[in-house]
Amino acid sequence: MTAPVLDIHKILRKLPHRYPILLVDRVLELEKDRRIKALKNVSINEPFFAGHFPSRPVMPGVLTLEALAQAAALLSFESMGIEPGDDTVVYFVGIDGARFKRPVEPGDQLILEATIERARAGIVKYRARGSVDGETAVEAELMCTMRKVA
Repeated sequence: MTAPVLDIHKILRKLPHRYPILLVDRVLELEKDRRIKALKNVSINEPFFAGHFPSRPVMPGVLTLEALAQAAALLSFESMGIEPGDDTVVYFVGIDGARFKRPVEPGDQLILEATIERARAGIVKYRARGSVDGETAVEAELMCTMRKVA
């Protein structure tokens, strides 16, 4: 396997998220201003599996969308060439056409892909897809904006 474009140490410098909500383990491919491909290793040790669902653990759909948003945020930070500080966050402003096609379970490697569709007035629209073993698990159009917080 080739070295990741961004390893976990670089991701931690870019995203404000920490355990248990950091949902990107590495970036495999990145084309600035265009697309990203990242990876989330899904472990049985994830805290949400204790209650979702104890007899058949499934990663919650909202967390698969959050993982896609975190990958999209990394794409935006890299594309703009900025190192975000503690005062910079990327917020969801919209999610359209979210579809869940297969469950994401412990042991899966969730491949996160996001492509910039357009950027206008401080809002970036991404087409995003999460897959396991080449099969689509989740897809959506995400709209995000970057803001400074006090």
